Amino acid sequence: MALPIRFQEHLQLQNVGINVPAIGFATLTMESDKFICVREKVAETAQVVIIDLADAANPIRRPITADSAIMNPASKVIALKASKSLQIFNIEMKSRMKAHNMTDEVIFWKWVNVNTVALVTETSVYHWSMEGDSQPVKMFDRHSNLAGYQIISYRADAALKWLLLIGITAQQNRVAGSMQLYSVERKVSQPLEGHTAAFAQFLVPGNTEPSTLITFAVRTPTGGKLHVIEVGTPTAPNQPFQKKAVDVYFPPEAQADFPVAMQVSTKYDVVYLITKFGYIHLYDLESATCIFMNRISAETIFVTAVHEATSGIIGVNRKGQVLSVSVDENNIVPYITNTLQNPDLALHIMTRNDLAGAEDLFVKKFNLLCSQGQFAEAARVAAKTPKGILRTPETIQRFQMVPPQPGQTSPLLQYFGILLETSQLDKYEALQLCTPVLAQGKKQLIEKWLKEDKLECSEELGELIKQFDPTLALSVFLKAGIPGKVIQCFAETGQFQKIVLYAKKVSYTPDYIFLLHNVMCINPEQGTEFAKMLIQDEEPLADLNQIVDVFMEMNMGQQCTAFLSDPKNNRPTEGHLQTRLLEMTAPECTRPEAESLK
Repeated sequence: MALPIRFQEHLQLQNVGINVPAIGFATLTMESDKFICVREKVAETAQVVIIDLADAANPIRRPITADSAIMNPASKVIALKASKSLQIFNIEMKSRMKAHNMTDEVIFWKWVNVNTVALVTETSVYHWSMEGDSQPVKMFDRHSNLAGYQIISYRADAALKWLLLIGITAQQNRVAGSMQLYSVERKVSQPLEGHTAAFAQFLVPGNTEPSTLITFAVRTPTGGKLHVIEVGTPTAPNQPFQKKAVDVYFPPEAQADFPVAMQVSTKYDVVYLITKFGYIHLYDLESATCIFMNRISAETIFVTAVHEATSGIIGVNRKGQVLSVSVDENNIVPYITNTLQNPDLALHIMTRNDLAGAEDLFVKKFNLLCSQGQFAEAARVAAKTPKGILRTPETIQRFQMVPPQPGQTSPLLQYFGILLETSQLDKYEALQLCTPVLAQGKKQLIEKWLKEDKLECSEELGELIKQFDPTLALSVFLKAGIPGKVIQCFAETGQFQKIVLYAKKVSYTPDYIFLLHNVMCINPEQGTEFAKMLIQDEEPLADLNQIVDVFMEMNMGQQCTAFLSDPKNNRPTEGHLQTRLLEMTAPECTRPEAESLK
């Protein structure tokens, strides 16, 4: 069975000149998937090596002496620490951006976003903003539960409202982990037992706003656990996330193993957990169900970051391998279905992430619900199937055959209602929805959907709506880009002045004489004005002889006289038109008399 993950080696650091002794937690940092920063000595000269992972074959080496160096997550900006002195440089501009001397030694630091560096001392945690000439600001004092612990990580949620400090220590022949969770708004700390953690945003089904979650893993003397908990109190009308706690399996041969790194995929809502012995665990964030576990490295992976391109995790091990693991979209659903034998989780992940792999499960569930008469639930299943596997004319026809129940919304309208929440209806769907809606006299709903761009506009939809509201149909034809129908609607709704302007705008040439005849039939006065518009340009839009023919057919001699009396139309070359006009308006004149009047 194919695995649910993609595993890739991106780089071997030794191949780009990095010495093995420099590949470790104390000398190598990776703040994002863009850069790796290494401090090493070459022939007694201290150097900082910057490896741009987009151009790994050309590392940048600078003779810099520093206790620590961390690259900005997004740009070529480097932060350097030497004892209590902190400096930030723009590498490309070759300029110093900021500097500060701390009162206390900084024992750990990390970019928490592109604009902020977190600074950890023995007693406190500070945030140093890149904005202006701002100084480090104390965020909180360290909790006593971290006294004597080596600080190995610092995490913050996207809004910087929740902060987390993580440390480890040797304790009774094992490595113990301790954390301090701090609420910026409440200014309260909570001690937690854990080795690694990450924050995540997750939209609980039915909620309107995402919840902020913290997921953390711990290995205690009694076993391993993964927790997923919502931080803070959900704001109404959000419902709280139901916290989860599951066992983390450690094989018998890895009794000294413990969690060391964690990242959360924002795309798939999957937790990536890495242990010291090189095992990768994948968990579904929502249910905390373990999806996959395997060993990916014989060496410890000591630093990780989110791999943005795949929404996976990227890390470096002690041998200098730069490795990444991500979800394999093609295999994860079949793997959960067939190997884990967990069809409910497969359906859930498939729906949530719009993945393929278990289409038959959806079809079976849909058919079962229909056979049981649970059409409302069947409508929800059909509307939410990934890749639109049940979004077909057959599904619509099936709902159309269900007899309506008094006082209840039909399954068809429920189905379309769910689709409208997240997507635009295609041509066929729009027709099938608008037909019953118009029949019920609810034209205002169609107006709303059109404003929200929820209906694919087509000629067929416009013709359907035109029977009830020509003006609304006009907006459909405009959106659908059907010039002939747009101009026809302009004419039928009396907006004659817009016909020529629109035709020129979209480079469309309608049958102006046909249109003029129709306008004359509806409104002779506006027809005369329309006729003037047709010949107002240096290059007339219609033949003047044919325009006069229309006037004559409609017995509009007086209007034709006024039209031809316009200096623009009274040209020497058009003298024969004046003769025709006289013949039409003065039938008592004989032809010779008319001829003499030329």
